[in-house]
Amino acid sequence: MGSPINDSNTQVVFLKHRLTAFMDLLDAINPEEADLEDIDRMIAIVEEMDAKCREFKNRDS
Repeated sequence: MGSPINDSNTQVVFLKHRLTAFMDLLDAINPEEADLEDIDRMIAIVEEMDAKCREFKNRDS
């Protein structure tokens, strides 16, 4: 695991990259072929981004 990201600009860049990767995943998934595992993976990614936002917010406090 990498070192903690404490700089606000770096935090925003990190989150933008994660969001872009998530959007790419959404674009790549065929809705008619998506299964429960795909949905679970997408939920996990959103939960990870939420946790990272909370972590960054707490570091700034």
